[in-house]
Amino acid sequence: MPTFSKSRLSRRVFLETAVAAGAMATLPFAPAKAAAKYTRYNATSPQGQKMLASYAKGVEKMLSLQATDPQNWFRNAFVHFLDCPHGNWWFYVWHRGYVGFFEETIRNLSGDQDFAMPYWDWTALPQIPDQMFDGPLTPTDHLFEPYTGNIEKFTGFIQAPIETFWNGLSPAQKAQQTARGYTSFDLVWGDVNGYSAAAQAAIAGNAAYANTCGARYLSKDNPKLDKDTAYDCSKFVITSGLLAPDFYNANNYLSFNSSKTASHVIQPGGATKFSVLEGMPHNNVHNYIGGVGAIDSADVYFQNNGPYGNMTNFLSPVDPVFFLHHSNMDRLWDVWTRKQQAAGQPYGPDKADAKTYMDEPFLYFVNGKGQFVGPSKAEDYFSMSRFDYTYEPGSGEEVVTDAKVSHKTVPPTAAKVSGNGATVSVSADAVKAHLAEGSPHPLVASVTLPRPTGLSSVRTFDVLVNAPPGVTHVDADSPFYAGTIAFFGPIMPGMKMSTDATFAVPLPRTLHAFTALGATAKAAALTIRVVPAHGGGHPPMLKSVSVGTL
Repeated sequence: MPTFSKSRLSRRVFLETAVAAGAMATLPFAPAKAAAKYTRYNATSPQGQKMLASYAKGVEKMLSLQATDPQNWFRNAFVHFLDCPHGNWWFYVWHRGYVGFFEETIRNLSGDQDFAMPYWDWTALPQIPDQMFDGPLTPTDHLFEPYTGNIEKFTGFIQAPIETFWNGLSPAQKAQQTARGYTSFDLVWGDVNGYSAAAQAAIAGNAAYANTCGARYLSKDNPKLDKDTAYDCSKFVITSGLLAPDFYNANNYLSFNSSKTASHVIQPGGATKFSVLEGMPHNNVHNYIGGVGAIDSADVYFQNNGPYGNMTNFLSPVDPVFFLHHSNMDRLWDVWTRKQQAAGQPYGPDKADAKTYMDEPFLYFVNGKGQFVGPSKAEDYFSMSRFDYTYEPGSGEEVVTDAKVSHKTVPPTAAKVSGNGATVSVSADAVKAHLAEGSPHPLVASVTLPRPTGLSSVRTFDVLVNAPPGVTHVDADSPFYAGTIAFFGPIMPGMKMSTDATFAVPLPRTLHAFTALGATAKAAALTIRVVPAHGGGHPPMLKSVSVGTL
């Protein structure tokens, strides 16, 4: 067990001082302490650009290390491949540990002892920062060619060292891999190259590996997120995600975190419910950078067949932009935590769940000296003081200032579902609260659909509200567009993955369904449909839809 400093939140202190506040436990407020040693700057600021120069030096050094070195660039990405949680409530805390140790590695290998990982504020800048297209900061650079030029090069370089590592796993690590679905190394490597036992072939769209020329689909000449992804990163969506009143709530639009699961290695299952920030900006930024949208075709037979770039799969840390993306997600967790603290509200799990959450074991991290950390727990990374950093302020900070917002638990209204659509009636009072200037209580739709499978699967979907029956695709500025939801990654044959998932979609105030509502109307009738984004593909058969007030 790592040693706690006085400024850290230990499990003992957490468990002994947490007190009930309704159904939630209120974590103790952090004591006054000295300023953090490191600052994570916005990548576009002068300090952030200086950090990116050091980042490039560190990446180049990691690329040059032997494949047997735990700090090798690709070895580091396999930590994410083998251990990362998505779609569950350990998503934020695991990635905080992963990015924190990576930050230490770059600090040591670059020689910049002040280095802290910059963040990409995609709300303020819906395009990849310019420097991320230079040299080793893009996976399409020639420095990656000796390793990712083709699958044969990648296999020859990294397969044997990863298999050796796999064969040396501890019993606890093997148990976690079994829970993840990987009972043999063949299953692991099959998911790297997209091999499907059912098809007896490698499927390009399912491969975690991406070759050099197709490793990232955005370029310096074309750096912008598309309008759908930019909308998902907009102030309205980000604020809606930050307004969630609970660390975890079974109603996902009230929950800052995604589903509560038995272990962080259990991938999204039938009950998975994505929080707003994970299901929309997180997943869509990953997908769009990796080519989802660029490859999509109106011809269903060629829809989403790949190959895709690194960011669409579990080897996404091969793209250096991954760490700027997740630094921003971590920053938003910090914003949400400070909002809760400012309002005197809980910012951790229920008292009944606290021990289970904090004791969750993380077994794969490598520190900045290239040493395996050994067994550590979620509690070790719950506070940013573990890595002694803070953030330069960015988008979303206003929720901290305006933190004292009352929340009333209102049961969501279930919709009648048919095919890819659903109909529901929302009270006029709820609509008026939704439309009020500066309202902190937007209406949110919870949409449940099956995870796509098959060669022609679509992993990104638009949510339309009251669109005319013949309309199957709209732009993000349409009065019928409510947002885009996305699955991160395809079905991985070796990994246990979800069948169904629920996404929380804040409903824009600009929707025609609301702006056309008469002053004397008692309710708004909403028809909600889910269609493949970018055109083409089959619409999903919805499992359920409901609408509630945040």
